[in-house]
Amino acid sequence: VQLQASGGGLVQAGGSLRLSCAASERTGSTSTMAWFRQAPGKEREFVVATRWIGGTTLYADSVRGRFTISRDNAKNTVYLQMTSLKPEDTAVYYCAAGRPIISAFQMPSIYIYWGQGTLVTVSS
Repeated sequence: VQLQASGGGLVQAGGSLRLSCAASERTGSTSTMAWFRQAPGKEREFVVATRWIGGTTLYADSVRGRFTISRDNAKNTVYLQMTSLKPEDTAVYYCAAGRPIISAFQMPSIYIYWGQGTLVTVSS
């Protein structure tokens, strides 16, 4: 399974961006799609995860209410709509696929497949 992330860029604080992550296929081991981010000098941080079927979704507290994940099952693509962006949202954003139980949604080690990352820079 290959994941292709896109949509990053430079935006001013308060602005919006939409990231996309297209999966080459969906398998039994990729029931859940997630976004993580990593800022310079920091550990990879969970952003959001969602299941293809059923739509169970979990957001990190830091983005809840500002970010929205959506799925296009026919295109094997998930989108991350980011609004009210803050400078602290600046990071490389990675999409990931795996089959975690809900309580493990936030654990990057559980995810099997990773995209290449797309840089989001929010200027103040």
